[in-house]
Amino acid sequence: MDNSRRDFIKKSALGAAGFTIAGMGMSAKSYASIKGANDRLNVAIIGLGRRLGAFYEPVSLASSNVRLVYLCDVMENQRTRAANAFSKHISNKPKLENDMRRVLKDKDVDCVIIATPDHWQAPGTFLSVESGKHVYVEKPGSHNPREGELMADYRQKYGKIIQLGNQQRSAIESIEIIREIHNGVIGTPYKAVAFYSNSRGEVPVPVDAPVPAGLDWDLFQGPSPRKKYQHDTWDYNWHWYGWDFGTGEMGNNAIHELDIARWALQVEHPERVSVEADKRHYLNDGWTMYDTMMATYIYPGNKVIQWDGKSRNGYNTYGSDRGTVIFGTDGSAFINREGYKLYDRSGKLVKSRLGNGTEGGTALGGGGDVSTTHVVNFFDGIRGKATLNSPIEEMMKSTHLCHLANIASRINKDLVIDPNTGRSADSDVLKLWRRAYQPGWEPKML
Repeated sequence: MDNSRRDFIKKSALGAAGFTIAGMGMSAKSYASIKGANDRLNVAIIGLGRRLGAFYEPVSLASSNVRLVYLCDVMENQRTRAANAFSKHISNKPKLENDMRRVLKDKDVDCVIIATPDHWQAPGTFLSVESGKHVYVEKPGSHNPREGELMADYRQKYGKIIQLGNQQRSAIESIEIIREIHNGVIGTPYKAVAFYSNSRGEVPVPVDAPVPAGLDWDLFQGPSPRKKYQHDTWDYNWHWYGWDFGTGEMGNNAIHELDIARWALQVEHPERVSVEADKRHYLNDGWTMYDTMMATYIYPGNKVIQWDGKSRNGYNTYGSDRGTVIFGTDGSAFINREGYKLYDRSGKLVKSRLGNGTEGGTALGGGGDVSTTHVVNFFDGIRGKATLNSPIEEMMKSTHLCHLANIASRINKDLVIDPNTGRSADSDVLKLWRRAYQPGWEPKML
């Protein structure tokens, strides 16, 4: 990387997400004078599973001006599949790598997209910013509350941009209705009901098995303490097989809707969390945690967020498979990835705006227009051309709700939380506030 390009990218971030060109003391004319390769970002994608399709378009757009230089995954056939898929979208051939640490040693890499399982997301982010890279990390972004706290600490210490991949923050329709709610269109918002209904099926009971061909099982585990491989663990079902790798449906999907709820109500941390959760379906299958949850978060000022999550019952309780309903003193709003509907206090529809996007519903993986916009927002944030839509300090407050509900379900009692810090003094809660790491993998700032 030539020094002019490196200096430009370094200055364009200037230590914090959310800076505009003017905020950096950089005029539009000065910015315009830096063209072509000086402005180009070298990108690595780490984790090539079901979210891969979300990155084809934003990486290949000429207007993004990025070059994909690495595709990294611990499973060989994921790497070759990703390379074949990207060959239809870009002209260069990115290097294939199984160990992200080797990717991060390459000083020409400016930023990374981390789309790994949950247990790798925060540690991967820590390693990346320590190596001087900006990070786009898929949701939930952390595996436990302590990692969420550390995400903000790392961003502040190393001065790199970190964007969470909860793409609905970049949806035009969501931005519009949230702005209207904040301006009083439904009066004072006091309650939000976030929900998700899916009909996930039976999963195998995990049994000890040979490591699948091409899988680096040791590296898959990474920061997690070592264990024997069990059948079907690596391929998505890690979400439901205990707490070593996943964060349940809360970290998998609730983060999206809970974030919209918190955004609309303009709340920070709850003061009490109550949860009813259990495994209700296929009682003898391999799913080891709840598949059904009702969670209630009480905030100062008696504002309330409720979560209604049904992983394996597809009944659309609220007329959709996912979304958020915001209740106010003068009306209500229904918001999902497809747009919004606005109602007066009598329940009459007064306004609606539905987008023509391709990213609604509960289908696995993929991507769409909102993901494209969100990733491009990350690229533009690095250059100082845009304010980040999902800066990590703000987004970890939403992810925190997922961790609190998981902890409440695991210890089977209500949580009392300090609304100023998001922390608890309960010794039972603190036992689950952080996790054990494989020796040598502990975060430096732990």
